[in-house]
Amino acid sequence: MTTESLPVRTDAPARTSPKRHAAPGRLRLFAPRAGRQHHAGPLAYVLLGITAILSIFPLYWTMVAASTDNTRVSQTPPPFLPGPNLFSNLARAWDEAAMGKAMINSTIVAGVIALSTVLFATLAGFAFAKLRFKGRNALLMLVIGTMMVPPQLGVVPLFMMMSELGWSQQLPAVIFPTLVSAVGVFFMRQYLSEALPDELVEAARVDGAHSLRIFWSIVLPVARPAMAVLFMITFVHAWNDFFWPFVVLDMTNPTVPVALTQLSAGYVRDQSLIMAGALLGTLPLLAMFIVFGRQIVSGIMAGAVKG
Repeated sequence: MTTESLPVRTDAPARTSPKRHAAPGRLRLFAPRAGRQHHAGPLAYVLLGITAILSIFPLYWTMVAASTDNTRVSQTPPPFLPGPNLFSNLARAWDEAAMGKAMINSTIVAGVIALSTVLFATLAGFAFAKLRFKGRNALLMLVIGTMMVPPQLGVVPLFMMMSELGWSQQLPAVIFPTLVSAVGVFFMRQYLSEALPDELVEAARVDGAHSLRIFWSIVLPVARPAMAVLFMITFVHAWNDFFWPFVVLDMTNPTVPVALTQLSAGYVRDQSLIMAGALLGTLPLLAMFIVFGRQIVSGIMAGAVKG
């Protein structure tokens, strides 16, 4: 019998390898898990609620204390509901502490310091992260080492330097010593080391781009989320800084923290008036975060996604 005379079964199933049979089952097993969304349980909502209450309570208590009088604030138990004197206390604090001039000065100081810190820290972070030059590690260790020195140790020579330059009691004396920070340089260096691929910088070099062109066209778009975070942190820190502005400025040209000291200069401190001044000094920061907070958070999330 020849092979040509053998009957051929056309209804037989096609032979497939066991691996091909197992793949669809494996896909059916793991496909639902890939798109599954995890929902937070009741405990997560309870913890988030407690965290939110603890975070908002200091601001709420400041508003409550600013809306009452000094006698009511000192009572036991203290009030937990706002009183009727909020706007009158705010007006008194605005006049007695010269808050208008103080807020303008704080806006100038914090804005210039934040912008310069973001620019210089991004430049230095790019150099330490992606450029190769002699002494890079030693310079980075030197920058990090400055973080270990207490700022109080440099107050006397720094004040003498500002006096020699003729900047005593002026805003440049507050701005120039803090145009860049070691924390900002280290922060931008760590971010660019992970977020900026070496291949992208090398490809720009091959195309003939110099370092400043690479920084402007490649580094800045990649570093935008970290720059936004660094700007917010630096602005808030410069706005709330008290020690150095109190040393180098006087009450005729104060920042907001320095101006608030006038509210506690009396023999009997008016706690409601002090809280009203503190609330006035906090409102610009809250307004800035409400306006730019969504952009900053979206920038952080965009920078956290690779690909």
